[in-house]
Amino acid sequence: MSTNSVMDTNKQRRRHRSWPEALKREIVAATLVPGSSVSLVARHYDVNANQVFAWRRRYGGAAAEPGGLQLMPVTVMPDQPVGTASAGASELIEIVFASYRVRVGDGVKRSTLRLVLDVLEQR
Repeated sequence: MSTNSVMDTNKQRRRHRSWPEALKREIVAATLVPGSSVSLVARHYDVNANQVFAWRRRYGGAAAEPGGLQLMPVTVMPDQPVGTASAGASELIEIVFASYRVRVGDGVKRSTLRLVLDVLEQR
């Protein structure tokens, strides 16, 4: 059984509307006004809102959109050499075992720390 008798199908193909470039740009500009809504502008011009968003990407660019991308100044500084701490910073390492907590300051010798860890590991 054919669905044509059940459903009212229109065999005419939908035609795509052709919008002049100047009108597309005008619509995009209307959406970029502070306080405007893409949905309301699209309704005013009888355009699908998704089409307006596509035009905004094409003609408005990210920088033209409110809250769009902005360039920020960047200062590149050399890395701090390994083993040096910034002024006033003290290094503290905290190691937590099941029943022990060890805090190691920056003045502890490596051999002493190794001895403490070995003893705790054996317990």
